[in-house]
Amino acid sequence: MKNLVGACVFAQSGGPTSVINSSAAGVFMEALQQGNITEVYGAIHGIRGVLDENFYDIRKEDEKELELLKYTPSSALGSVRYKLKDFTVDKTDYERILEVFKKYNVRYFFYNGGNDSMDTCNKISKFMKNSGWDCNVIGVPKTIDNDLYGTDHCPGYASAAKYVATTMSELALDAKVYDTGMCCIVEAMGRNAGWITASAALSNINSHSVDLIYLPEVPFDMDKFVDDVKTVLEKNNNQCIVVVSEGIKFADGKYVGEFQTSTTDLFGHAQLGGVCGLLAGVIKQRIGIKTRAIEFSLMQRCGAHLASRVDVEEACQAGREAVKAAVSGDTDKMVVYERVEGDEYKINYKLMPLELAANTEKAFPIEWIINDGTGVSKEFIDYCLPLIQGDAKAPLENGLPRFAKLKKVRVEKK
Repeated sequence: MKNLVGACVFAQSGGPTSVINSSAAGVFMEALQQGNITEVYGAIHGIRGVLDENFYDIRKEDEKELELLKYTPSSALGSVRYKLKDFTVDKTDYERILEVFKKYNVRYFFYNGGNDSMDTCNKISKFMKNSGWDCNVIGVPKTIDNDLYGTDHCPGYASAAKYVATTMSELALDAKVYDTGMCCIVEAMGRNAGWITASAALSNINSHSVDLIYLPEVPFDMDKFVDDVKTVLEKNNNQCIVVVSEGIKFADGKYVGEFQTSTTDLFGHAQLGGVCGLLAGVIKQRIGIKTRAIEFSLMQRCGAHLASRVDVEEACQAGREAVKAAVSGDTDKMVVYERVEGDEYKINYKLMPLELAANTEKAFPIEWIINDGTGVSKEFIDYCLPLIQGDAKAPLENGLPRFAKLKKVRVEKK
């Protein structure tokens, strides 16, 4: 719907990244410039903020601090993991959202997140249309997992990849200084898609750092893993560096990490982690060599000190493009990146129906997995390398990064 006049609400959802706030900066700065947008609200803790009628008034923020959001990791507004039921089953949440939207005259809604968040965005968009309330809804992509369908890559992935590759280069130098043997096993994020783990291969471009890489797209075999490590140890002066995805699975589909925990998140996904420790124990027991287990955990998604300039700038522009699209009349869409063919890296910003992104995962291409499931091809290196270029860091104060300090003035409930 074109020429809508009213407030906009922006919300963040799911796991934070080092550039999710860059998208927030893009949305806020663009929305503040649009004449059709009367108020700019930030929902506190995602869709829960809408349901609970908890908003920050972004017009009260200093422009300098909004600019600093580009270099500030995590979710400045607070995130959430809350899954809306289908409105054909239970309309309670949707009727509450509609009530709040009408009360604050919300005509533009932007939701920043991954697969589950795009599902939420899609459901809200469909309900608003069915209810007769004109509200343009646009999804802003976000996930370090890089598994959103329809986009060349996802905001947040490049910076996570740069963190993993850089840290693996540093770890490899440290792990190989002694004259005694050791197997170092590092765990990276990635439940069902191996994009983050694969980025460890970038560390081999300047100097050899990683020997074995295991992705969730290939069934994991414990006996083969032990044999792979033995082979590397024999060839490499009794040293071996391994990187595994948290989501590696056995042939029967069970996560290796499920043997460590039975906990699930609010979306019903198994909470993984500790795979590196389990595998290190197996290697120590079967081979008898010293092992070290390292889990990157939250560090790979909040390491803004290693953020990619390409990632930061693209994430910010994605936010701007979302606002422009909504004001132009688009709705029920998600902003996506389309890579332009050619020697020089370039992308175009496009729109894709939300329903195509909702709950759909993009796996790492099987054809890019080589060396009997323990490495990745040059095609992946060529794909990923342009994404990690350049630095984009927060300014320093007292030798430390100066992140955004928002006033977070709450909107008075009506």
